[in-house]
Amino acid sequence: MPRASRSTNDWFHLRRDAETGIESVQAHFEGHAYDAHAHDEILIGVTQQGVQRFRCQRATLTSTRGRVILIEPGAVHDGDAIDEGGFTYAMLYVPQAWLRTTLEERSSAAASAFAGRFRATLCDDERLRDAIVRAFTAIAGAEGRLARDLSLHRMVDHLSGHWDHRASRSASEGGAALRAREYLHAHMASDVGLDELAAEAGVDRFRLHRQFTAAIGQSPHAYLVSLRLRAARERLARGEAPADVASAVGFADQSHLGRWFRRAFGSTPGDYQRACTNVL
Repeated sequence: MPRASRSTNDWFHLRRDAETGIESVQAHFEGHAYDAHAHDEILIGVTQQGVQRFRCQRATLTSTRGRVILIEPGAVHDGDAIDEGGFTYAMLYVPQAWLRTTLEERSSAAASAFAGRFRATLCDDERLRDAIVRAFTAIAGAEGRLARDLSLHRMVDHLSGHWDHRASRSASEGGAALRAREYLHAHMASDVGLDELAAEAGVDRFRLHRQFTAAIGQSPHAYLVSLRLRAARERLARGEAPADVASAVGFADQSHLGRWFRRAFGSTPGDYQRACTNVL
């Protein structure tokens, strides 16, 4: 079923901090916001206005003004506005490496907690909410390194209580699905077929599709597209030309990349890259 066209009232603002790699994203959407996708970063944010409905980890969630959103790396999620006025959110995209280093500076116990999941995708922790807003403002407003560092460390202080120490997701994934996922990572830019993937996984194509979708939350094709988009974001942020990025990660051409990129992230590759050059 075709997606509805985007509202002309939608907007998207991004600033990338060159030193930490953290991106501040503030966006407003009316109607359908973005298709199911995942990120390599940890997403930490707050709904600022309206009602934000999204699916994450096979659950349908609703966030309203002031609620905190916590999405771990690789978690598949989408987004929709269900009220006429749409919704606005402020989000920090935090690289795993930055958070791991920050936690290791504190203690080995704090760093080990990083391997866990969040206890909940939505929460109503007012102190964490205020810390997120302050950190977001420091980065989005280019307030300088000291304001950035202090606000980020305060945010991590309040974030630490929200990790769930259960086993990581990969431990629960079936062997065939895990082998197929690893093959997709190794052959991201190739035109991989389902028969080829099933042979690598050691099961028939129909069983692979069921097991992969059940274990990972996306079909093999959807996962491959998401993987390519995540790689494209990284390359675009480094300043590579969109046409070169499209070819490098496996899209047919720049237009193909652009269609998928906008559906997943709410902006064009060019807009995203221009925003990433606005560094602190």
